[in-house]
Amino acid sequence: MTDAIPTIVFLGTHGQYNIGDELLLETFLSQLGDQANYVINTYDPEFTERQLGGRYRAEFIDTATDRRALISHLRRADVLVFGGGSIIKELYASIGRHRYATLLMILAIVTFTRLVARAPIGMFNIGVGPLPSRGGRMLAKAILRQVSLVTVRDSASFALCQRLGLDARVSESADAVFSMSADQLLGESGAATPARGDVIRVGLNLNHDIENPDNWEHFQESLATAMSALADNRRIEIHGIPMQSRGKRNDDATMLEEFSQRIPNVSFVAHRPETTQDAARLIHSCDLIVSERLHAIVMASILGVPAFVLSYDVKVRGLAKALGLEEAMIDINGPINAPALASSLEQLLVDRANATKRLTARARVLAAQSSDDFDRVRQWLREKAR
Repeated sequence: MTDAIPTIVFLGTHGQYNIGDELLLETFLSQLGDQANYVINTYDPEFTERQLGGRYRAEFIDTATDRRALISHLRRADVLVFGGGSIIKELYASIGRHRYATLLMILAIVTFTRLVARAPIGMFNIGVGPLPSRGGRMLAKAILRQVSLVTVRDSASFALCQRLGLDARVSESADAVFSMSADQLLGESGAATPARGDVIRVGLNLNHDIENPDNWEHFQESLATAMSALADNRRIEIHGIPMQSRGKRNDDATMLEEFSQRIPNVSFVAHRPETTQDAARLIHSCDLIVSERLHAIVMASILGVPAFVLSYDVKVRGLAKALGLEEAMIDINGPINAPALASSLEQLLVDRANATKRLTARARVLAAQSSDDFDRVRQWLREKAR
C-alpha cells in the first residue's frame, strides 16, 4: 500500500469453526492483498492459520484468553479494521449471553483505539442490527460515531443507520463474499457435478439461533412434513451441509442430525465440511439449497445453485430481498404452512433453470457493488496506513 508495510489489526469472529466467518476473512485478505502485516483475532489460532495456509504475513492472537496482546497490538497498529459480519447488534436470547455483550466489547475496543492508540478505525461490509432496545441503539451510535469509515452490507443495515442519524458517515454495499468468483470458492481442484440419474440432491443447513426460539419445534415439524411430502413425489436425497459443526451448543451439525430423525423415510446424507472450499463443493453438487445460513445462500448464488431461504433474522431477509428471492422464502419465526412450503419447494425444482438464471444475474449485480466497495476500502487504507 505504501513504501512502509503497514500493520493492520483485523478483527472479526474467527476461530469459532463457522465457515461463513472464515470465508469472510479469506475474502477480505484476498481483496486487501499481501502487502501488509496482519494481526488477526481468533479463538483458535492454529485453526485460523491452517485455514489461510500461510498466504499472508499474519500473527494470530486469541483475544478470549489474552486481552493484553490485543491492547499491545492496538498500540502499535497503523489501522484497526473490523471486517464483515453482524457485529453491531443485540444478541438473541437463544445464544445464551447478555444482549449487549458484543456491543459493549466493541465499544471498549473502539474507544481505546481512538483515544489511546490513536489509530484510524474502519468497519467494512458489516451488518447493523437487530437493535430493538433504546440501550442497544445508544451503544451502536457510541461505536459508529468513533469510526472513520463504515460500509454496510445491506439496505436494512443502511436504513437502520439512517434512523440512528449516522447515514452521512455510512455507505451501502453488498456482502463481501459476492466479490469472490466461483473458481475462488471451489479452489484449485474445482468441483464436478456428480452423475446421479434422476435423484434430486437437496442441500440443507440449519441454525438454531433464531429470533423466536419458541418457534424452533414448530419450524422443525413443518420442515420435516414438507420434506417428506416432497419425497413422496420425487426421488430426493437430502445432504446436510452444516456451516458450523463444532464450537458451540446446538451447532448446525447437531441440529441436522436431530432433524434427520424426523424424516426416516427420506434419504439423508450427513457431511462435515471443514473448509470454505469443502462447503462450496458440496453446495455446487446440489440441485437445490434450502438454507438458513447467509453465506451458504451467497455461495449458492455465485455457484449457480437455486436457493430457498429459511429466514431466521433480519440479515437473511435482507439478503433474500437483494437476491430477488422473496417468493422462495419463509419466515421461520412464525406460523408455517407445511403443505404450502412443500409446494414452494416443488415449484422451485420445476423452475430451477430459470431460477438459476435470475439468481446468478442478481449475484453479478451484487458482485459489482462489492468490488466497488473494496475499491473505496483500499483507497482509505492507502490514505490512513502511512
